[in-house]
Amino acid sequence: MVERQVMPLQDPKERAQNFNEVALGYTDEQALAEASRCIECKNPKCVEGCPVNIDIPGFIVSIKEGDFDRAIDTIKLTNTLPAVCGRVCPQEAQCELHCILAKKSDPVAIGRLERFCADHERKRGVTPPVRAESTGKKVAVIGAGPAGLTAAADLAKEGHDVTIFESLHDTGGVLTYGIPEFRLPKAIVQEEVEYIKQLGVEVKVDYVIGKIKTLDELRKEFDAVFLGTGAGLPRFMGIEGENLNGVYSANEFLTRVNLMKAYQFPAYDTPIKRGKKVIVVGGGNVAMDAARSALRLGADEVSIVYRRSEAELPARREEVENAKEEGIVFRLLSNPVRILEGENMTVNGVECIRMELGEPDESGRRSPVPVEGSEHVLDADIVIIAIGTSPNPMIFSGSTGLETNSRGTIIVDDSGKTSLDNVYAGGDVVTGAATVISAMGAAKIAAQAINEYLTD
Repeated sequence: MVERQVMPLQDPKERAQNFNEVALGYTDEQALAEASRCIECKNPKCVEGCPVNIDIPGFIVSIKEGDFDRAIDTIKLTNTLPAVCGRVCPQEAQCELHCILAKKSDPVAIGRLERFCADHERKRGVTPPVRAESTGKKVAVIGAGPAGLTAAADLAKEGHDVTIFESLHDTGGVLTYGIPEFRLPKAIVQEEVEYIKQLGVEVKVDYVIGKIKTLDELRKEFDAVFLGTGAGLPRFMGIEGENLNGVYSANEFLTRVNLMKAYQFPAYDTPIKRGKKVIVVGGGNVAMDAARSALRLGADEVSIVYRRSEAELPARREEVENAKEEGIVFRLLSNPVRILEGENMTVNGVECIRMELGEPDESGRRSPVPVEGSEHVLDADIVIIAIGTSPNPMIFSGSTGLETNSRGTIIVDDSGKTSLDNVYAGGDVVTGAATVISAMGAAKIAAQAINEYLTD
């Protein structure tokens, strides 16, 4: 049995000082070797773990045979964003988790092979898609993130006239403003978007639904509407000092760094406060992205403060490992209780309390409990809060009859249909903050339902 191929990476000391992509991708030889590990089982389970239903055995067999063109064509039958998914999807918890090899060895590196195929296509040159004949039906897609882009592509392939409305000045949603350049280069995102535009999709940026037009107005203008606005409203802890100069939500921090290229200031005129001792509160992928970005901006020390142990960290294991290699400090079983004020309302440290794990909470994870008398102060001049997000309520301005729950997310049925006849939704605006691929999977289901609604 050939061993799983190791992904080449930038050296940790070098990459911690630049925003270039960390993972360098497989060579042709590595891709062929990794594909050879697939045993072509008669009852493959890997596809069951893929939210967008890629024919995984099919594209891997094509790689085995050296037909990389056929491999990427197979992937793009159901996935319009393969270069994105190959880089940021948690394959270890999805397709690779179901790989038969995982029972006795390492699973086939499905995600890395997907990335290889997408990168091969980019080097070769992307073949423009064939546009479907127009049905005359018009669909509005709100949000140009992974859910919106996926729904738009699937609906355009069916011949519907699709217009995407994006509130920011560039497309990609969280792919552009949230995920750092060193994990997902923006040029790759924009190339994927251009492919979708070639399907006939129109994109309007700087267009805030809820301000420029209401949802109710869109419903009258279009035959159907898909809401894929994500969850862009940051949550805070509600502790003393969160209003100090030097406290960022992870959303603002990453938007400034990624979408607005503050790390290239003054070449790009978006400044950002660069700290020397940075504390990031949270343990998910967003927290890792914020911490690793702060390090690259020149911080002397960046710490992750998380109230549970390492076993409960929700971030991908490879992101945790990459962060550790780069020098990020993990201060686990610790929770902020107050941000200390310095001169001119600046941050002058964070008071934390140690935690211990008690009984499991509703999610099954053991609940953290404060240890009385364990308060201590950590030095900091920048604090980044990365504890989750919820949908921005602006989208609901001027809409009537759209049902949401107590968390502010939209209520839908199994097809993605909302309480309004011609309005569907999918992604984080329905589930709350989740993964890129889960948003894409929900968008595909909703797009299928919209197509059936329009063609009945």
